[in-house]
Amino acid sequence: MTGPPRRSGRGGYEVGHDHDEGGRRYETHRTKAAGQKPPETHRPGHGTHRHALDDFRRRFIVSTILTIPILLLSEPVQELLGIAIRFPGSDYLLLALATAVYLYGGWPFLTGIVSELRARMPGMMTLIAVAITVAYVYSSAVVLGIVGEEGFFWELATLIDIMLLGHWVEMRSVLGASRALEELVRVMPSEAHLLRDGGTDDVPVDRLEPGDRVLVRPGEKVPVDGTVIEGATSVNEAMLTGESRPVEKRPGDAVIGGAVIGEGSVVVEVEKTGAETYLAQVIDLVRKAQESRSRTQDLADRAAFLLVAIALSVGAVTFAAWLALGEGAGFAVERAATVMVIACPHALGLAVPLVIAVSTALAAKSGFLIRDRSAFERAKDLTAVVFDKTGTLTEGRFGVTDVLAFGGAEEEDVIGTTASVEAHSEHPIARGIVRSAEERRLALLPVEGFRAIPGVGVEGKVGGRTVRVVGPGYLAEQGIGTGDGQVEALQRQGKTVVFLLEDNRLMGALALADIIRPESGEAIRRLKEMGVRCMMLTGDNRDVAAWVAGELDLDEFFAGVLPHEKAEKIREVQRRYRVAMVGDGINDAPALVEADVGIAIGAGTDVAVESADIVLVRSDPRDAAAVIDLAKKTYRKMLENLLWATGYNTVAIPLAAGVLIGAGILLTPAAGAVLMSASTVIVAINARLLRV
Repeated sequence: MTGPPRRSGRGGYEVGHDHDEGGRRYETHRTKAAGQKPPETHRPGHGTHRHALDDFRRRFIVSTILTIPILLLSEPVQELLGIAIRFPGSDYLLLALATAVYLYGGWPFLTGIVSELRARMPGMMTLIAVAITVAYVYSSAVVLGIVGEEGFFWELATLIDIMLLGHWVEMRSVLGASRALEELVRVMPSEAHLLRDGGTDDVPVDRLEPGDRVLVRPGEKVPVDGTVIEGATSVNEAMLTGESRPVEKRPGDAVIGGAVIGEGSVVVEVEKTGAETYLAQVIDLVRKAQESRSRTQDLADRAAFLLVAIALSVGAVTFAAWLALGEGAGFAVERAATVMVIACPHALGLAVPLVIAVSTALAAKSGFLIRDRSAFERAKDLTAVVFDKTGTLTEGRFGVTDVLAFGGAEEEDVIGTTASVEAHSEHPIARGIVRSAEERRLALLPVEGFRAIPGVGVEGKVGGRTVRVVGPGYLAEQGIGTGDGQVEALQRQGKTVVFLLEDNRLMGALALADIIRPESGEAIRRLKEMGVRCMMLTGDNRDVAAWVAGELDLDEFFAGVLPHEKAEKIREVQRRYRVAMVGDGINDAPALVEADVGIAIGAGTDVAVESADIVLVRSDPRDAAAVIDLAKKTYRKMLENLLWATGYNTVAIPLAAGVLIGAGILLTPAAGAVLMSASTVIVAINARLLRV
């Protein structure tokens, strides 16, 4: 499960994965269902993020309370307020209070530097710890009479307070951006109504086994993946597959654990539990995708490490420069501390991992499952998409595409009468005609004397009329003409044409083909708007392929391609373009592997498609366009964050060093802390603005 971020040596938060809260329930359920004992402990660093958030808040409150007397005892503040508080031992009380703030409030940073140096990856904690330690040691030396300059315990205390507050605000922002997928875990119910002995028992979901039958009432969530065996209903799968419309479910239909039942109770037979369920597989895929390295992340990590080195170097140079210019040691220490605080690579360290966390969670909730993060990153550079035809751009089933009426007959009468006769046949063409009539809401008429005539077609009486549904061969044998060339034009498109005869008189003709999905045209249009060329692979003949390509305005098509030849065609296209292949993940597996990005479409609940880089749950080609668009938007967000983070440091470090002191612009360490924290919050908010 996606977990809150943790500090990393790279100078930012890492978006990790934990088992706390809802995640613990998921992990327990998954291991119990697999017959394993739930883990007693969490992985190191996981499950402690909420505690860390509370710890920062607690340390901020205590340190702020201690800072009040520090401010009142500090001479610069007294001069500002026009007061004078001096008594024997006041300087030592100031030292004691500042020591308490330094050790208690600064503890997360002091322990952080130890961890970073042990890992040989100095980062944000190193810069903060060095800054507050230098300020504390110098101010303590002033109080103890070792140096004669004025100390600045008040600035040390306010710096630590603001750093604690900034870290607390940052972590809240980052948590909101990185925990989006926890909503998926929460959709799973904890109990199920198990049917046995004529009644129902409410049992924990982790006790269910394949073959069990559970009752799901209206408004409840399906506890596990299974099949409806009794009842009918509509289910809401929006949180699981991105399908916004309710989906009708009848006996024999599969349901996904976590889907919300609409009206009507249903009995579901359990098929998958634990780690085998759709949701468990989705969470696992998301976890792997978020943990996989990104080339952009590697660049950001190197930049963050370089920034730490630059900050330490600039801090040292700043200190030496101001001393050389005759300024006091106190001023030089303050400038060096401000440089190190303001240059902390918070924003740079968060710029990429936060966007990755948000985009992966958004994709999963939209039904796009990213198996290979680097492939998803490559999708932004695609210049061509090759679609398999059958089942991807088309529905993979016969349907009526054209209706011709002759001799004064009406089109609805032609298809209605033909469907009425064909309803008694089991031929695929017959089923396609009947389905098309039902989609047009045409009532089927009673048929008498139905019979199938081998080599000819079917025959029956409809409303007292004897009608036949035949192929073109029968018309040729009987010398029946087909009119003005419309039929021949349909046949040239590769469509199958059947004819309706009444007493050997031609009433009409129906053209059938693999139905083009209504969404395919919009998918092609969206891709072309992105500057991506659209192509199609099919094993069908050239006439059929040309018709589909013409209907969808495809740029190219390849017809008569056998399954084992598809990978070779992809290699051929790759010589000219950066290519994504969109197919069903089984027949198209070699082509999916060969492509720069392999996208399996229509996977449903079977998300473990090894040959694909990205798995689309629904059979909607628009999702292929949407996932490519998301890849482009994700990359743009990464660049925005990186540009902001680097631009901020480019401007802020010289200001912190005091280059504009002549113009009256001088940042205190506390002001530097505010700017540094604000830049990090901006990066977190920008990541959360990503949308599909």
